[in-house]
Amino acid sequence: MLKRLFAALLIFAAPAQAERVKDLGTFQGLRANQLVGYGIVVGLAGTGDDSLDYATQGMKGVTSRFGLTLPAGVNPALKNAAAVMVTAELPAFAKPGQRMDVTVSALGKAKSLRGGTLILAPLRGADNEIYAMAQGSLAVGGLGVEAADGSKVSVNVPSAGRIPGGATVERAVDAGFATSPTLAFNLSEADLTTAQRVAEVINRNLGAIARATDAVTIAIDAPVGAEVRTALMSRIENLTVSPADAPARVIVNARTGTVVVNGAVRIGPAAVSHGKLTVAVQEEPRVIQPAPFSRGQTALEQSSDIEVIEQQAPMFEISGGASLSDIVKAVNAIGAAPSDLVAILEALKQAGALKAELVVL
Repeated sequence: MLKRLFAALLIFAAPAQAERVKDLGTFQGLRANQLVGYGIVVGLAGTGDDSLDYATQGMKGVTSRFGLTLPAGVNPALKNAAAVMVTAELPAFAKPGQRMDVTVSALGKAKSLRGGTLILAPLRGADNEIYAMAQGSLAVGGLGVEAADGSKVSVNVPSAGRIPGGATVERAVDAGFATSPTLAFNLSEADLTTAQRVAEVINRNLGAIARATDAVTIAIDAPVGAEVRTALMSRIENLTVSPADAPARVIVNARTGTVVVNGAVRIGPAAVSHGKLTVAVQEEPRVIQPAPFSRGQTALEQSSDIEVIEQQAPMFEISGGASLSDIVKAVNAIGAAPSDLVAILEALKQAGALKAELVVL
């Protein structure tokens, strides 16, 4: 008998190994900043926005920079141009003159940006100040082709592309780490034990300068000054610490039947019984013919057969302290489907036998 197949991925937590502090989090303020701008892409092979007002107004603004003023009421056909939004991330400590990649996305109904060139566009931050200028030829990975009969072929997304090194930084962002009262190191995942261990490692190697203020932040006393603090931060990042074990957690994807378990999960004493109920309905309609030379009409008579099949499965016992791998093996042995496995895990959680957080995706 062919059993229904489902994937069960078991990940068991090994003893905690020492990791670098820099892999557990980041210093506060040392982050990237999002930039956004509006621009015009020209040089398209008839795949632009045509008469989109945004593109028309943008083109008038571009031409006005060079002393060319279009007559009032004239809206040029812009099939070879498109209005776009330009986005980028300004890295921490980026200095004027450095270059960064930008992403260009069509704002209107442009079919493709392939072969286009972005005209000089300012990129602004959340404070509406200009931090970079973008310009250059687009690299578009998508392709779109349309025939005269209306048929279309599209590969990936031709209405978006990138310009490697297409923006130049014009203004630096002050991270504020050099003048703040203390340095703050924030963990990527909140954990009281890990925060305390990071503080202890810093104090053991660099003196009593660190303290865990909560489950995320470690406050570090440091002299004022960019050079001194940069050297101190470099030493802290390369210290090693043993993070706390992850909390007991079970991740279940009900759509794919994938089960991810860590080694902290334990099962209390429990007994589980699992069975299946199958209802089969079979339709066999029959054609009824009238007697010869009668006034009757040919009719279709419905004939249905309903069968109910219930499979009985023995109850199996789970001893206290068993890991979830024992549960998965037992469920596999009885041939449970993914949905049945999820139901069993939820029932164990409700019964108080599953000593873990159950997350169903």
